[in-house]
Amino acid sequence: KLIALKLVRLSQEKAEELYSIHKGKPFYNELVDFIISGPVVPMVLEGENAVNRVRDIMGATNPKEAAPGTIRGDFAEEISENIVHGADSVESANREIPVFFSEIELVD
Repeated sequence: KLIALKLVRLSQEKAEELYSIHKGKPFYNELVDFIISGPVVPMVLEGENAVNRVRDIMGATNPKEAAPGTIRGDFAEEISENIVHGADSVESANREIPVFFSEIELVD
């Protein structure tokens, strides 16, 4: 079930917060720079096994390994230019959702 969706431009600070788990890694700055380079469309989906189901639709993180028919398999070209981002666990989702949405913006 879709419970939040909007079009936004992330600030440097919000981008750094989103990718804070990667701070200090060689690709961290590339991730931050790319996500602030244009608008993004964050959404929150809720449902049984939602994280795994969405990750299946997204495809492997490396587009060269992503299956055809997945978002990354069909549309991504560079691993550092992440065409789609999704939480890898419920815990990550709970950390990432507040980067984009206030509690009042989540529609139950």
